[in-house]
Amino acid sequence: MEYKDYYQTLGVPKSASQAEIKKAFRKLARQHHPDVTKGDAASEKRFKELNEAHAVLSDPEKRKQYDTLGANWEAFAQAGAAGGTQSDPFAAFRTAGGPGGNIRYEFHTTGGGEGFSDFFRVFFGGEDVGPRTNRTRQRAGTSGAMNFEDILGQMGFNADASARPSAPPKLAAVEATAELSLEEAFHGATRLVEVAGKRLEVTIPRGVETGTKIRLTGKGPDSRDLIVVCRVRPHQDFTRRGADLERELQLTLAEAMLGAEVPVRTLKGRVLLTVPAGTQNGRTFRLTGQGMPRFKATGHGDLYVKTKVVLPSSLSDEARKAAKRLFEEIDQPNPRKD
Repeated sequence: MEYKDYYQTLGVPKSASQAEIKKAFRKLARQHHPDVTKGDAASEKRFKELNEAHAVLSDPEKRKQYDTLGANWEAFAQAGAAGGTQSDPFAAFRTAGGPGGNIRYEFHTTGGGEGFSDFFRVFFGGEDVGPRTNRTRQRAGTSGAMNFEDILGQMGFNADASARPSAPPKLAAVEATAELSLEEAFHGATRLVEVAGKRLEVTIPRGVETGTKIRLTGKGPDSRDLIVVCRVRPHQDFTRRGADLERELQLTLAEAMLGAEVPVRTLKGRVLLTVPAGTQNGRTFRLTGQGMPRFKATGHGDLYVKTKVVLPSSLSDEARKAAKRLFEEIDQPNPRKD
């Protein structure tokens, strides 16, 4: 008997929510409905397959049974299904003679089974299908209900823990990317991220950098964890080194030679930097605490300001003569040793 992958039939992953399963079914059912594809035998067959898959996956109890044995179909069939046969591994569900002696398992639900495959009937018993939970009944003796786990236990399917996990594995977390400017990383921000067609507002704390991951427990689809990966865009003025920042500060020739108080823009605001007379090109000043806030820690990094002396690009004849007289008055040793 061929195993039917109902998830593949509806085009959804095994982790799909009930809402996703319903949405996929409605979309495909409209496409292949007999009223739309009149006379198309292939579409009619496809429509029946969609109905069968939806009948199982939309019912939590049936889906649980299908997921439990479906994942171990080959091992289950090879083991003879504890009283079944290779051609009919689920015979123990429907006939006497399996483990437990004179017990007959009958599955009663509402509705008819027309249009459902042999796989469905064998898997869920008989031709009765519907949303109501499957029940069992003894052939002789006291009657009583048995759930799906009881049946598996009587069939010996719990003897090997690897055959059927006691609890479903935790679904893997999903990731989304949040892109920020350096200013937003400095002050903190909120971002709307889209996951599985849903938009979620995420608070980005201060101090994050590219690669920082923020885990939001249970906020992803199917109650998975959501991991937001931050990406901070490069800045035109600041270079980041962890919590420290670097930037260039342009000085005029007069400011470098005579000294001055020069405004410097930081991410906190403007500060005045005292530039001493005779400041050389490329000198670096450290502004303590003017860097980035430390992620998940207190305090800030530092800001390193590197000077760049900008010389006049053109001089009038009069200015050139004045500069020449100035340099004649300045006693500057030759900076080139060779």
